[in-house]
Amino acid sequence: MSAPASAPARRLQPVVLGGDIGAYSLARAFHEAYGVRPVVVSSVATGLVRHSRILEHVAEPRIDEADALVARLRAIADRHADADLIAVGSADWLVRALVENRDRLEDRYTIPYVPRDLLVRLTDKEEFGRLCAELGIAHPTTVVHDVAAGGEPDTSGLTFPVIAKAASTAAYHDVEFPGKKKVFTVGSRPELLELLGRVRDAGYTGTFVIQDFIPGDDSGMRILTCYSDAQGKVRFASFGHVLLEEHAPGALGNPAGIITGVQHEVVEQARRLLEHVGWTGYANFDLKYDPRDGRYVFFELNPRLGRSNFYITGAGANAVRFYVHEHLRGLDPEPRAVLGADVPLTADGELAAEHLYTVLPGPLLLRYVLDPGLRARTRGLLLRRRATNPLWYRHEWDPRRVAYLVVAQLNHYRKYARFYPVSAARALAWTGR
Repeated sequence: MSAPASAPARRLQPVVLGGDIGAYSLARAFHEAYGVRPVVVSSVATGLVRHSRILEHVAEPRIDEADALVARLRAIADRHADADLIAVGSADWLVRALVENRDRLEDRYTIPYVPRDLLVRLTDKEEFGRLCAELGIAHPTTVVHDVAAGGEPDTSGLTFPVIAKAASTAAYHDVEFPGKKKVFTVGSRPELLELLGRVRDAGYTGTFVIQDFIPGDDSGMRILTCYSDAQGKVRFASFGHVLLEEHAPGALGNPAGIITGVQHEVVEQARRLLEHVGWTGYANFDLKYDPRDGRYVFFELNPRLGRSNFYITGAGANAVRFYVHEHLRGLDPEPRAVLGADVPLTADGELAAEHLYTVLPGPLLLRYVLDPGLRARTRGLLLRRRATNPLWYRHEWDPRRVAYLVVAQLNHYRKYARFYPVSAARALAWTGR
């Protein structure tokens, strides 16, 4: 007697919120791993998703309004009733929107993020600093200022220049004012007070963190991404040495070039923090190497795969596979089972491949890598074709998209010349010596 026929497997349908390079990178990762065509939802069709053949773009002009977003996502689910749907966000505020509306969505979607209380706690830079202090993890000297309360912050324990940024990036997303940046480098106390006044007048009611400026140029920055299973155990980690960040105001501080590598010390500190709070899913950390004492300093936690998430996938460890393996298939996310036998991993799940991620033309990137040894490594990876730009994908051959990307790549030369000339990079590099 033959065995009864099993029910056919349901297809996978990812839905990605956002229209930036992080959203496109997530869509590409799903396409590479599973051959699916993700739906990408953003307020407008940006050049990064326009004319793409690997995704379907859906415009939702009111994406920042909860009811409109939920209605749009449920309408998409109705069109894909035969699929297992997963919704992911490319920015903190989009992840927060999914989490805050989980009860209206998870009958149709898998939402692979932590509960709201944990998300709010760990993504608030003030709370994150307290946790680092509690666990003995290096964190910049920080002053927290209540913007709505007014007054003047006590900066007597800091030396200018300092770094200033909103404690909650999700709340900061909702305000606009001239000169708005993700992160400000502030040269004097009068300049700081003027900035805080502008932020308050724009309607931001949260707190601002004012931090010690760690010397050195962009190449002092590091990035770490960890995946924790449903029991809160860290199973996978990918460390990267940032070569250069973006410097145009709207993208300031985002990595433009990363070399992957192994750094057990940093991974173990992140593991201690994440397992202490019971984090699940992805966490992305920004760090910087402090040449004054040789420590790696943790700045913040992002509750998602970061904007530069393709630094992991490009190195051979397709990051979205963990989502599907555990959250949709219900399997144990053992890294070798998730990623395959050919991906180089340490015994504790740390990605061991050396690979270059870049969103810039190679010659422009090399112009800003001032350390001779690091420049030689970067050039070697470019020459050996162990480098990936997430926007250039062999399945994307629409001539209108190719033309856009060529122009966008050339525009990077103009933007860096305007916002971050090489002389400025050399001056910062000198401070780290």
